[in-house]
Amino acid sequence: MSQPYEEILNGRKLVRAAPGARHELICDRLYQLLVASVTDHSGVSLPMPRTTITLSAATRICPDLVLVSAASGEIILAVEIVSRDDHRPDTVTKKEIYEEFGVPRLWMVDPRYDNVEIYHRSDYGLRLETILSGREVLSEKLLPEFTVVVAELFALPEPS
Repeated sequence: MSQPYEEILNGRKLVRAAPGARHELICDRLYQLLVASVTDHSGVSLPMPRTTITLSAATRICPDLVLVSAASGEIILAVEIVSRDDHRPDTVTKKEIYEEFGVPRLWMVDPRYDNVEIYHRSDYGLRLETILSGREVLSEKLLPEFTVVVAELFALPEPS
């Protein structure tokens, strides 16, 4: 099980509770799929889940998952898995931070509704492109090898 962690969001320290079991299951599934998709891409790196990323002196975030440009060190895709009891920092505050720093892609993975919101950078900030659920397929143009059926992402493990 993971541990509590700390973020600094626009100068405010925020101690985040350790994510729950379902959150971690989803995070691990996505991480494994992304690892398999980036192995042949020397232009991107995939740090471990919730690696601290310093964006400025006043902002240190720990995205659940993040793809970073190997050349510039900038975030090219951030993935936030929304926690039921602690969703505002991810869905509001960090989304605004990602807009401010020009992150090109953001996935809001929401286990409360078993859906994924896909945001793309636009001239006016992050724009909601689509919301995927059920048998729809999550894919990413930046990673042509990456695909997952949304329902499989959220599926509970089979009992032993």
